[in-house]
Amino acid sequence: MPASKAQIKATNKYNASAYDRLNIMVPKGQKTTIQAAADKAGESVNQYTQGALLARMGLKEWPELAEEEQKEP
Repeated sequence: MPASKAQIKATNKYNASAYDRLNIMVPKGQKTTIQAAADKAGESVNQYTQGALLARMGLKEWPELAEEEQKEP
């Protein structure tokens, strides 16, 4: 059964308050390459790219932020 409009609205509201959105651009055709690598790792593209970002930053998990750091100006 598809989600109701109210459920979609609630999910979007939660996502807007709980997550930051980061859009990246890759060379044409490389999205498929990234998807294949994520599939091979048994991860979604989101999980795969977050893991790559954490590794590049030398972290194993995202650090906890103080409450005031979580709010955008």
